[in-house]
Amino acid sequence: MLTSNDFSGLLNERFFRNFLPIPATNELQLGSLTPEFLLPDITNGRVVKLSDYKGKQPVILAFTRIFTEKQYCPLCFPHIKALNESYEQFVSRGVEVLLITSTDERQSQIVVNDLKLKMPLLSDSKCRIFHTYNVGQALGAPLPAQFVLDVEGKLLYKHLFSFLSNNASIETLLEIVS
Repeated sequence: MLTSNDFSGLLNERFFRNFLPIPATNELQLGSLTPEFLLPDITNGRVVKLSDYKGKQPVILAFTRIFTEKQYCPLCFPHIKALNESYEQFVSRGVEVLLITSTDERQSQIVVNDLKLKMPLLSDSKCRIFHTYNVGQALGAPLPAQFVLDVEGKLLYKHLFSFLSNNASIETLLEIVS
C-alpha cells in the first residue's frame, strides 16, 4: 500500500507540469481569509465549497502529496495515516479536516478505499488549488502544506513544506484547534 514497484500512471500530464522544483511562496497572513475553492469530495461523493464551513466550524486544509494510487510520497504517507487515525479527535473538537490531493478522481477513490479514509479526500487533479495556495512543487507533484482556519475562515496557522519540517505534527494541529 505505501509504495510498490508499479510506476504505471506516474508519468502523466500532472507529473510533467509539476516536475520542476518551485518553492512554496504562500504569503497569506495570519488573520486573513483564504482563497475559495470548489472540489469533489471522493470520500463522501459530494462537492465541497470551502465557504460552506464559514460561520459553522474551523477547518484544517491538509494539502498532501500522492503521486498515483500506488505511489505515495514517503514523507506524506505517515502524515496521511496519522490524520486519518486522529480524525475523530478533530471532529470531537468541532473541526473538519479536508485532505487535498492532486490525484484524479479514479486514483483518489482507490486511495480512499485502500487507506479506509474517514476524512474527506478532495481531488484537485489540475492542481489549481495547490497553485492558488502557492504551496510549491517538485518532482512530479505539488508539495504538502497545512492551513488551519477559524470558524470565520480566517487563517490561524500555516505550515509550508521544508526538508526539516515536511508536515505539521498532529499534536501541533490539535493544539491550535483546542
